[in-house]
Amino acid sequence: MSEILRTVGLAKDYLLPDGEILHVFSGLNFSLNRGEIVAVMGASGSGKTTFLNLLGALDRPTSGSVILEDEDLAMKDAVSLARVRNTKIGFVFQAFHLLPEFTAAENVALPLLMNGLGRTEAFRRGTAVLGDVGLENKAACRPAQLSGGEMQRVAIARALINSPAVLLADEPTGNLDWKTGEAVLRLLLDLHEKRGLASVLVTHNEKVSALCGKTYLMERGLLERQG
Repeated sequence: MSEILRTVGLAKDYLLPDGEILHVFSGLNFSLNRGEIVAVMGASGSGKTTFLNLLGALDRPTSGSVILEDEDLAMKDAVSLARVRNTKIGFVFQAFHLLPEFTAAENVALPLLMNGLGRTEAFRRGTAVLGDVGLENKAACRPAQLSGGEMQRVAIARALINSPAVLLADEPTGNLDWKTGEAVLRLLLDLHEKRGLASVLVTHNEKVSALCGKTYLMERGLLERQG
């Protein structure tokens, strides 16, 4: 397997309202290969989501590098980073982040529309990807008409609509009961394999991490391989 994403000496600090500096972590080195699916575990507040946001170019590191397909994301401007996020990285969040006034197909097609694709083709592709997650018959439904599991499936379809190389999921089953969450997780694993993705799942659930190829623990500012 070839490397697709890595971090070198990654550090993130935050300036607190009282003037103190919060050091989340520093010196993190991490590597993700094509085809790998990796779990990152840790207690709440340990820095898991911060780490994922840096991997996905949603935030910038205080120091160090995030290198995606041999390009240092820290060296890119905001416009270039937005293009990377919309073409190379798929995001799945715990809270779904679907637009309530849009249908499922419109939510899924949104990244394509933002890239300038015409509405007809964007919605055609969106409906096709909804079929990949078993929701083609829900294309005209709005989020309020969907169950939690269905909303997360729509969010997964949206994450995959641009055929990203990397999938980043932050507690993707966190808002779901275990039975529903397990079905969503199995779907993620299946799509990961079929599409040849490189995936990172942030989770606090050992049942989720057990289904991943590698597990890392984020603790006391360190990221350590487990097992």
